Amino acid sequence: MNISSHFTNTALYSTLTQTSNTKNDGVRASTTPFAIQEQSFSYSSASFEFQSSLVDDTFQKNHEAFQSFLSDIGYKGQPLAELTQDEAAALVSDKGFFGISQTAERIANFVILGSGGNESMLRSGREGMLQGFKEAEALWGGELPEISQKTMELATKMVDDTMHSLGYSILDEAV
Repeated sequence: MNISSHFTNTALYSTLTQTSNTKNDGVRASTTPFAIQEQSFSYSSASFEFQSSLVDDTFQKNHEAFQSFLSDIGYKGQPLAELTQDEAAALVSDKGFFGISQTAERIANFVILGSGGNESMLRSGREGMLQGFKEAEALWGGELPEISQKTMELATKMVDDTMHSLGYSILDEAV
């Protein structure tokens, strides 16, 4: 080995093993390209793990909120993700918990019971149902499936029938 290559190798070794000044806590931090790359990878890994934990936390919170919602509307069955295809079909059948009649009844009762029989509150609730349906169609990207349309028709009819039975016109006479 000639003197030139010795100095080149020594300079390379010195660059690869160079360390910075001692930090406040007495630990010396390496600033070699490999150490910097390793630290960068370590920071990236920590960032990814942190972001993953945020996603996991968000998923867990959403799952818990959805389970709470199901409980609030009276669903006592097994978790939806664990249903067989036949069990899921039974839930959306004519007599199923998520079928047209039971779902329409829950929607209509929310408006009817929440209004306390007050005409303006019934009208507002009815309009809110129709507006929510339009917003759902927009999110869906067009016309909702037939089961959704029939559910909304039945819920609207239930509210309309209640308004009629209380002596209120379905048409807004103020217009």
